[in-house]
Amino acid sequence: MSEQQDNVVQQDENQIMAERRAKLGALREQGVAFPNDFRREDIAGELHAKYGSLEKEDLEGRNVTVSVAGRMMLKRVMGKASFATVQDVSGRIQFYISRDSVGEDVYASFKTWDMGDILGAVGTLMKTKTGELSVQVTQLRLLTKSLRPLPDKFHGLADQEQKYRQRYVDLITNEVSRDTFIKRSRIVQKIREYMVNESYLEVETPMMHPIPGGATAKPFVTHHNALDMPLFLRVAPELYLKRLVVGGMERVFEVNRNFRNEGMSTRHNPEFTMMEFYEAYADYQRMMDMTEGVIRYAAREVIGHTAIEYQGKPVDLSKPFARFTIAGAIKHYNPQYTDEQLHDRAWLKAELARLGAKPVLTDGIGGLQLSLFDETTEEKLWEPTFIVDYPAEVSPLARANDTNPGITERFELFMVGREHANGYSELNDPEDQAARFQAQVDLKDKGDDEAMHFDADYIRALEYGLPPTGGCGIGIDRLVMLLTDSASIRDVILFPQMRRED
Repeated sequence: MSEQQDNVVQQDENQIMAERRAKLGALREQGVAFPNDFRREDIAGELHAKYGSLEKEDLEGRNVTVSVAGRMMLKRVMGKASFATVQDVSGRIQFYISRDSVGEDVYASFKTWDMGDILGAVGTLMKTKTGELSVQVTQLRLLTKSLRPLPDKFHGLADQEQKYRQRYVDLITNEVSRDTFIKRSRIVQKIREYMVNESYLEVETPMMHPIPGGATAKPFVTHHNALDMPLFLRVAPELYLKRLVVGGMERVFEVNRNFRNEGMSTRHNPEFTMMEFYEAYADYQRMMDMTEGVIRYAAREVIGHTAIEYQGKPVDLSKPFARFTIAGAIKHYNPQYTDEQLHDRAWLKAELARLGAKPVLTDGIGGLQLSLFDETTEEKLWEPTFIVDYPAEVSPLARANDTNPGITERFELFMVGREHANGYSELNDPEDQAARFQAQVDLKDKGDDEAMHFDADYIRALEYGLPPTGGCGIGIDRLVMLLTDSASIRDVILFPQMRRED
């Protein structure tokens, strides 16, 4: 839209708002402008489900009285009778409003009401000549005056940024958005249901930490005035959840909000939701089985099937998820590489330089392989795939493999070319964990903002004894993206982080 067109639209909106404010002023003079004594007893979706299939005569014979309310989305004013379509949380239903039924004063007032106003009505269900279920209104009230005009009914909010900034308008006008967030709520509900059925206990842990930990990420920093100390918004709940396992709560999970002070994209929001879970006497193999199970359950229960489509391509959640090592995945999807090359540090550095990547210079072969995986393979993992056996140098909280201490019992789950979960057999050796924390501190001292702090209390907890434990975190936002076929993470977060409008 040009600047000139934008100014015209703004002038039109200002004129409409001025007219609506005048109407509101008249309502105030008449008495209560925003009444709160109307009680809705019925919603559109349930009325359609219960009575929508009845024949016109059958419905009239039942004389069904209803009390409904919603936002007026369509309006057709005629002579002595008019129609309005109102929308509530469950859908839409039509009002048939006649002057004889509601009275001349109310009918005259109705003709001045605007699209977006919220109405309440009492009446009897009927079918129109075209067979549309409607309410033959006998009582009609204006409950809320809408001062701003809704977007064009055929196009809704055309500007993507405006959709995210004004989600309330997007939800009013966009059925797809409403459906996405209803599904998101149900997905989280079914995840909780699956975990409880597996004898996990839902818990809550702090969102402000004296020491950030549980992930390699740059935290947000705040300050507690009463204690005169810095605090960090949590980057992950992991270390607190494992403290609970030390305390004897052997299966715990938390649906949690995390905060990471990093870039934003179609895949990243600085505030995001995860589900983390920990189980005593389990390992990363069990965690992979749990991850596969909970995702499949959520898809089946909410979407209705496990053969889904994302951005025009099929994804099959029904069959066992594939499993590869990092090197195995690189070779499978990039057959031009040889085993010798993938285990040659000099070759890996040269190949990454050729690809324009900047690996950590101190990385060993495992870290360099991971960088090559990121560059060449991750986006090719469309079908659900577990990548296992991550190098210890990039897995500071994971248990090392007993026969090869250079790798850890860790996995990440990839679907549609992006990471969806991260889990491992937990490191429960306090001395090994202390050494890894110290290595992270050394990296932080060298300028790595994402390296972990040394958490002495967590080491103390481990010294009391953490049983053999498996743990995992699943990204809820990305899972909702997958199951609702949403291209951007902003499409599945009700209020995504945005730049200031000014």
